[in-house]
Amino acid sequence: RPVLAAAARCHHTEPEALKCAWQLHRDHLELRYANTLMRLDFVWLRDHCRSASCYNAKTNQRSLDTASVDLAIKPKTVRVDETTLCLTWPDGHVTRYGLEWLVKNSYEGQKQQVMHPRILWNAEIYRQAQVPSVDCRSFLETDAGLREFLQHFLLYGIAFVENVAPTKEDTEMVAERISLIRETIYGRMWYFTSDFSRGDTAYTKLALDRHTDTTYFQEPCGIQVFHCLKHEGTGGRTLLVDGFYAAEQVLQRAPDQFELLTKVPLKHEYVENVGDCHNHMIGIGPVLNVYPWNNELYLIRYNNYDRAVINTVPYDVVHRWYAAHRTLTAELRRPENELWVKLKPGKALFIDNWRVLHGREAFTGYRQLCGCYLTRDDVLNAARLLGLRA
Repeated sequence: RPVLAAAARCHHTEPEALKCAWQLHRDHLELRYANTLMRLDFVWLRDHCRSASCYNAKTNQRSLDTASVDLAIKPKTVRVDETTLCLTWPDGHVTRYGLEWLVKNSYEGQKQQVMHPRILWNAEIYRQAQVPSVDCRSFLETDAGLREFLQHFLLYGIAFVENVAPTKEDTEMVAERISLIRETIYGRMWYFTSDFSRGDTAYTKLALDRHTDTTYFQEPCGIQVFHCLKHEGTGGRTLLVDGFYAAEQVLQRAPDQFELLTKVPLKHEYVENVGDCHNHMIGIGPVLNVYPWNNELYLIRYNNYDRAVINTVPYDVVHRWYAAHRTLTAELRRPENELWVKLKPGKALFIDNWRVLHGREAFTGYRQLCGCYLTRDDVLNAARLLGLRA
């Protein structure tokens, strides 16, 4: 029969902070361990069983048919010792969990963690950090060079590879070191000059204000690679702004406006009829995207050029949205948040397009850039395989 003790304290030899106590409720188990109070639903506890019949440890996949679990299931007995929770179910099946695993994987544990550790920066913070570029040969040929590059990229949202031969083929080889190249309406690897060959301001000599790319894709491209192959002229410096740093300032100073920017859905649109290029793309989502359990920002969708007509929210909400957008824009435009970089042949720049906004100053003369978009999943996969938290 179920153990209905009001509370049972573990016998242990652990430090005071790791003491655990548990209590059985009608539909869940309450467990306190390592200063974390967890409420664990009975169905959840049965569903996540790691026994051989429920989970394939070789493939890291669930074998249990979740839909077969009785939604009214309750454990027959519960035991907790210094390190383990042991549950026996009505059919005699036994489930064991390490208490550390539960702290890490419970909802309460996840709320206390960040998914992606980062260093938020303005121009001064980034310069003070003196983040080094990684040499191309080290990047291509050694795990240590690749790991260093990926660590910089994960923490700051930008990273540089030096001594890349100024050709499209060498840039492609560097990009493929960390990811599959994402083919889009712009092709696989792209060149652009100021020839207005596409219906986009990027293909001109005009200044470009800070923005993220492909906001009109339902899933904006994760990483952008830029390599300046040639510039015979003046100007054309690249502007970089940490969108997450700016958003954090909004969260601290105007949390209601931050929340509104995470809730209001907008359309971004790309309409093109130039030569043989005919496209009409629409992506929908809020400016700020957060994980709901811990409010951690993971994507900023900011492009005033490509924002479509706002027709998804009523008039009273849209006015508050404009005020919130103005607050965020003011932060993004603070001169102290602007990092200006002169891209030169041989130096490839990788940008986290879900985080860092880019722009450029106007320029003169002939300027040729090449680059591509990378799939975010593959970059994070490469980082995790090298032991990085991503």
